[in-house]
Amino acid sequence: MQQVIYVLNGPNLNLLGKRQPEIYGTETLADIELKMRAKAKQQGLELDFFQSNHEGAIVDKIHEAREMAAGIIINPAAYSHTSVAILDALNTFDAPVIEVHISNIHQREAFRHHSWVSSRAEGVIAGLGTLGYLLALEYFASMPVAGA
Repeated sequence: MQQVIYVLNGPNLNLLGKRQPEIYGTETLADIELKMRAKAKQQGLELDFFQSNHEGAIVDKIHEAREMAAGIIINPAAYSHTSVAILDALNTFDAPVIEVHISNIHQREAFRHHSWVSSRAEGVIAGLGTLGYLLALEYFASMPVAGA
């Protein structure tokens, strides 16, 4: 049985490739998903790829992951800096979490320097562009299969 990794994306990431390409690049979220699915297949992983502009929908997906996922890769976007609800949901999840940011949040506005999610994440990848998603996936591929 393949391990399922949830890839959760927060608000405005549906506009990747169109919104502020000087910060976020020209790849779309669909481009990222295609690359991740190809890499996941090579590594024997399955992905559940999700994006929402709504905090509650992300919380609901984290709750679902509690029963379905071996790990979560999350780019909470702006919710990184504001959402205790997402942090609380992640704290109910018993498997690894990797936080990803396309831009380096520590080189941006001061309010972006703190992420609530980071306190729950096993690792944070920031500032490496969309490569960060693939690196997070590599982390999960390197882990032993549960029950093996």
